[in-house]
Amino acid sequence: MLDTRFVDLHVHSTKSDGTYTPKDLVEYAIEKGLSAFALTDHDTVDGVEEAFNYAEKLREQYSTKENDRIVPEVIPGIEFSTEYQGKDVHIVGLYIDIHSPAFEQHLRDFVESRNVRNEKMCRSLQGIGMDITYEKLLERFPGAVITRAHYAKYMLEKGYIKNMAEAFERYIGDYSPHYIPREKVTPEQAIQLTLEAGGIPILAHPILYHLSDARLEELVVQLKSVGLVGIEAIYSTYAPAEERQIRRLAEKYDLLLSGGSDFHGSNKPGLDLAVGYGKLFVPYEVLENIKAAHL
Repeated sequence: MLDTRFVDLHVHSTKSDGTYTPKDLVEYAIEKGLSAFALTDHDTVDGVEEAFNYAEKLREQYSTKENDRIVPEVIPGIEFSTEYQGKDVHIVGLYIDIHSPAFEQHLRDFVESRNVRNEKMCRSLQGIGMDITYEKLLERFPGAVITRAHYAKYMLEKGYIKNMAEAFERYIGDYSPHYIPREKVTPEQAIQLTLEAGGIPILAHPILYHLSDARLEELVVQLKSVGLVGIEAIYSTYAPAEERQIRRLAEKYDLLLSGGSDFHGSNKPGLDLAVGYGKLFVPYEVLENIKAAHL
């Protein structure tokens, strides 16, 4: 019998730069018919327990009455922002033990480095007359890890820009006047942290790094040597030829396949949970293989 179950292993919430709360994501995943989704917020796991506990609560409720709604498995995850040869490279960690002491300490250190960077960026924007402080950003976006998307939304609401894109083009995009880079871990460090926390490290959306075929393969070889387990071969923006390219790399270097939408809610208009831009499909078999490697 054909297995029609499907999953989404790359999803963001309001705890980083998504617009759905962790509870909202559980509800929406039920609506979409997902069997599982991974909450992979940027550099934080603050939403994982909320989503997991809410899913458990719904599962108990539905078991006491006739109900054919599928409550998805919530997979504890994270998306690390790292740097490789001057480029942003992201490592997704799946099935993370979010209470691992070393992992928790790393996230505390990372939060502190983010705070310092955000204070500096706010002071720079204040210097051109914008009424913006880190405290005001935290007040406007409570509970979120503040990213540049939050800056852009705040600037739009205050009337400093006409659209979100303008914020990045004129003020806070890479190489823009008020952009301040933050301290980043290396991909190798992110992989090590994931492994130490009992997780499965995945190279996220490798096509997005715009590396040559040779440099991308070099990156995969380098990361495989330090414990990379999987690669995101199924992704919202991939053309068929790009997916085939990543699948070939996975096969060549014995990496598991992963896949996901990279859903951010309204912060990525037109990109939907589970289906991406309409054609994404990550079969349950992908998750079964990852589970087998995790056990």
